[in-house]
Order: sequence, then C-alpha cells, then structure tokens
Amino acid sequence: MNNNNLFAALRAAFPKDLDAVAIETDNDLHYSWRDLDRATAMIANLLASLKLPEGARIAVQVEKSVEAVMLYLATLRAGYVFLPLNTAYQSAEIEYFIGNAEPSVVVCSSKNFGWVSKIAFKAGTQNVFTLDDDRTGSLLARAAHCSDQHEAAFRQQDDLAAILYTSGTTGRSKGAMLSHGNMLSNARVLKDYWGWKPGDVLIHALPIFHVHGLFVALHGALINGSKMIWMSKFDPQRVVKKLPEATVFMGVPTLYVRLLAEPGLNHEACRNMRLFVAGSAPLLIETFNDWQHRTGHTILERYGMSETAMLTSNPYRIEPGRERRGGTVGFALPGVSLRVQDDDGRNLPVGEIGGIQVKGPNIFKGYWRMPEKTKEEFTADGYFKTGDVGKIDADGYITIVGRSKDLIISGGYNVYPAEIEGYINDLPGVAESALVGVPHADFGEVGVAVVIAKPGMSVAAEQIVTALKSRLANFKIPKKCFVVTELPRNTMGKVQKNLLRDQYKGLFA
Repeated sequence: MNNNNLFAALRAAFPKDLDAVAIETDNDLHYSWRDLDRATAMIANLLASLKLPEGARIAVQVEKSVEAVMLYLATLRAGYVFLPLNTAYQSAEIEYFIGNAEPSVVVCSSKNFGWVSKIAFKAGTQNVFTLDDDRTGSLLARAAHCSDQHEAAFRQQDDLAAILYTSGTTGRSKGAMLSHGNMLSNARVLKDYWGWKPGDVLIHALPIFHVHGLFVALHGALINGSKMIWMSKFDPQRVVKKLPEATVFMGVPTLYVRLLAEPGLNHEACRNMRLFVAGSAPLLIETFNDWQHRTGHTILERYGMSETAMLTSNPYRIEPGRERRGGTVGFALPGVSLRVQDDDGRNLPVGEIGGIQVKGPNIFKGYWRMPEKTKEEFTADGYFKTGDVGKIDADGYITIVGRSKDLIISGGYNVYPAEIEGYINDLPGVAESALVGVPHADFGEVGVAVVIAKPGMSVAAEQIVTALKSRLANFKIPKKCFVVTELPRNTMGKVQKNLLRDQYKGLFA
C-alpha cells in the first residue's frame, strides 16, 4: 500500500547524488541533500520520542532559516500537523492561535521564549522549544542526540498535514486544514505546468509562514530536486547579484517593484533565468510592462489561497492565443474546476462579474473545529466559495476584480478590516472605527483607519497607531489614522466603505 505522506514524495525526488548542494544561504553555508535527510530524521525522531497524540499540532513561530524548513519537513515525516505562524504576530494573536489549535509542541525564537512559553503552558501545551536563525536553540540541542535514520510515518492522502490560519472578514482567524494529498497534488501539477526541469535553481526570498513561500516555492524546488539560493530576508541588491546563478524566482508584487529600482536589473542579469512568478496580491500593469522592458522576461501571474494552494496560472508554455496576459491570473490549473456565479447560484456568462468558486484535489478539508463555517463556505455540489470576485473572458482568461467583504492585501499579506477594527474599538475613548484599503505604490494597498470618538471624549490618531503597534503585526498597522465626527452610512446604518476609499484614495499617490 502506497505511503501518501507528502515528505515521502519529496524525499523520493531528492537527486541520486545526496552530497550535491541542496541549499546555499546568504551567509555562505551549504547544505547537502544528505544534510536535509539526516537532520529531518533526527528532528522527526525527537518529535516521536515525545509520545504525542495522533494528529498532534506543532505550532512554529521562528525566523526564516534552513533549520526551520527542516522542522517543517520533520513534522510531515513524523506524521504530525504543521502550524506556521507569522513572525510578526504579537501576544494577543499568539494567545488566540495556541488556544484554538491546542498544539502539543510550540517552537519559538529564544528572544520570545519568556512570553510565548507562558501562553503555551497556560493553554496546556506540554513541550516548548526554541529555534533561532543562527543554528542554535533547544530543539536542535535535543535533536542532536537522536538517530539520523527514520522511516516516514504512513499517511493517507486525506490525512491532515498543515493548518494555516487565515481570517474571515468578520470575526477571528480560521484554521484552514490542508491534507498531504492537497499539497502533493498541487506540487505535482505545478512541476509540470511551470516546466520545472533538471538543473533549475530557485532563488527563495519569500517568508516561510504562508502558502507562497512554504508550499509553492519550497515544494516546487524539492519535488524537482532543485538547488535553492536561500535568502533569510529579501534584499533586492543580493537578488540581482544572484540572478545569473538561478533560473526561477517567485515574489509578491512589492518585491518586483523593489527589484525594478535596482540599476543592475537588466537583460544581462537575467540571461539564465527561465521563469519569474508573481502572486499573493494584484500586480500593477505598469510593473508587468516595466519588467518586460527591463529584463526581456514576462512575469507569470497566478492565483491561489491558503485554503486551496494554487488555483490558476498564466501559461508557462506560450502558444498562439495562450500568452501571459498582464492583469489576469490565466487559466484554471489542470484538475481544478472553476466557475463564476451570481448570488443566486447561477453560472454567469463570459465577461460577467461574480463570485469565484472552485473544486479539485487541492481544495482544503475545511476550517479547524468550525463545521458550521465550513458548511457555509461550500456549495451543495462541493464547490468552495473563495470570497473573491472575478470574471472569465472569451479566451478563458480569469481576472480577479476585487474581494468580497473588503479584504486588504498589503505587500502580499492579507489584512482583514474587521480584526483591526475590533482592536481599535476596544481602545479607550473610541466609539467606532472603519478600516479601508487605499492604493500604495510600494505595497499595492495599505490600511487607513477612520475613527469616531465617544461623546465628550477625545482620542489622538497617533496614540491609536502606537497602541496597535504593541498588539498587532506590523503589516496590519494602518499607515494613516483620522479622527472624524461621523462615518458615512446608508439608510440601513451600514458604514459605506466605498465612500471612505474614494475620499482617501489619493493619500499616497
């Protein structure tokens, strides 16, 4: 009987020469494929020695490092469930995630051990380890005593492999449950669709706590047995310097904007490059065109979500009528069924805008411990309602025209207004608030908070922003805050965010 453990499939794709370089870091460390195999076995054996319950969650909030990737792969290998957490999350957020997911193991940076361990132990977590980006921490110290041999735990396709916390546009975050089969099917489809081939080298400059960096980029390189040039943080100068040694680069639009500001970016620097992929946020047509002009390459835009991994992509293999079109996200990937419906559940004709719904082997199992919410998000015939709004043109190209419920995507990160508004409304003196996204040249969109004070009280815009900084991740902090006497409302009393967006849209022009 086949072992459908995702790690087993990734391990089977390692090259025959295990001593070849798998990952080269920005401080000139070289990790071989053998290093990856041995280290993941040792960490998997450490996890197994803890006698964790079946389906145990391993929650991880650490800086980007090769060792953090080893921990992810070891979690899969041992058959547990990986729970990556954004490094920017603060105590209120971590308290919620740990309380909701009830992880058996929490791994954090040494600098955060004091407050994270307090939250974890209070919530009933038995094991808290540290892991730092300089190859130190109690996790590695403990794993060093474990065997470097380990057989991947047997897993079915439908078994849970990871939980990614996403947010609805109302209420708190939801844990999207992804199975081994979800992620493996997506990795295999993309390997073929994006033309991965022997000798490909990936520049990995994305964070590893969300789908783009952890699954799309990492799985892509691993399932192709490809070397990675690893960057702990995005550095445009270093990326340009390394482009001649690479063939594939993946980034959010903000990274492409910053690369275009580098004088060294030209046709010569990109002479060996095969593919530039963009996603996680809309790519401005100016960026698309400027990139083509400067490098001679056409960026491939794609579309995915935490709940689904990748859903659509512009074509890699360009044929008549199948070019890469800026402003579109291409076609549904092989195996993915995509449709556009109106609110009454009718399929819409070509060019008409409606809600995007999808079905396929990559679609998640549902939201962690939220059966009602899960049921709500699927149609009777099994399609997932993405919450995105778009259209399909006569040639089959899909365009995302907006997001239902006012989601803001800033620098590739999702910002959910309802969550931020909840924190603002809890502050002393605040009666009500509204957060809207406005255009920004660097981040695509940024949040602007509009606040009303309670009668007879005064609040200062600067103090609101300062208070949020101690509670929330930096990417969620509004770039501007305004205190006003009233918010625009419709006859039902609902705040008209479209009017606020119009009012403030020129702020960063």
